[in-house]
Amino acid sequence: MNFFPSLLNALPGALAQGLIWGLMAIGVYITFKVLDLADLTVDGTMCTGGAVCIILMTHGVNVWVAMLCAFIAGMIAGAVTGLFHTVMGIPAILAGILTQLALFSMNLRIMGGKANQAINPDKYDLLVSLRNVKKLSFENPILVTLIFTAVVIALLYWFFGTEVGSGIRATGANPNMSRAQGINVDRNKVLGLMLSNGIVALSSALYTQYQGFADVNAGRGAIVIGLAAVIIGDVIFSRIFRNFALKLVSVSIGAVIYYVVIQIVLTMGLNSNDLKLFSALVVAVFLAVPYWKSKHTRSKVKPAAAKEAPHA
Repeated sequence: MNFFPSLLNALPGALAQGLIWGLMAIGVYITFKVLDLADLTVDGTMCTGGAVCIILMTHGVNVWVAMLCAFIAGMIAGAVTGLFHTVMGIPAILAGILTQLALFSMNLRIMGGKANQAINPDKYDLLVSLRNVKKLSFENPILVTLIFTAVVIALLYWFFGTEVGSGIRATGANPNMSRAQGINVDRNKVLGLMLSNGIVALSSALYTQYQGFADVNAGRGAIVIGLAAVIIGDVIFSRIFRNFALKLVSVSIGAVIYYVVIQIVLTMGLNSNDLKLFSALVVAVFLAVPYWKSKHTRSKVKPAAAKEAPHA
């Protein structure tokens, strides 16, 4: 009886979190879809950005400067993964794991050896805060994050239309052909990883402000949420969203759908201890959908081809 009132009460928070994690998913999209690399660094940078932002703000740094520093910290982490991969020849997935592992210690150092660092919204000017999620004002985190997402998508759309951005896209599409055309593939991989992790760290900076604290375990399983958003967006909108900017929009919408689904399931009474299991199953199902669709299409093509064969 209380399902719908409880769900409606929780939806604003789910939308806000979905939009914030949608920014993170856009970062994952750059490596997973544009560069065609499996990068697990994001599980570390999803904490790094927030840790840098919170620590700087609690030491008197302006929120915009703190977020810029969080973005730069994420780019540095991405550069480390990129150098592991391109200079040392370590496979991308393993390079990301190594950087993620190192970031755990770095994040603890950034937060002064503490696993958790809180920030009081009454004492600091936060861009987004959980306490404002139901307010009809310009402070509402849903509105703020929507503006952030629009700006990030617009900048990425412009960047990937430049010579450097086109080179990164070409590297992901066909590295051998790109190399034959004189494109520096290794440099583009490093740049792509830097940009991806910078955006993830920026998302982390927003998320820590939203929830009011940075936690060393905040990024654990972040790649699953990022992939879920990318795959959900691709499965639902791939046929209607052809433009690059619209594909980024679909990723953000995918993250919102993911969090709304999670909220519905939690409202129905799912044990929160099973949330990671459910998340993994959701990602597995959406990853399988393209395969099932292609398999179904092939099964239709074969009988049609068999019927036409005698007339050939």
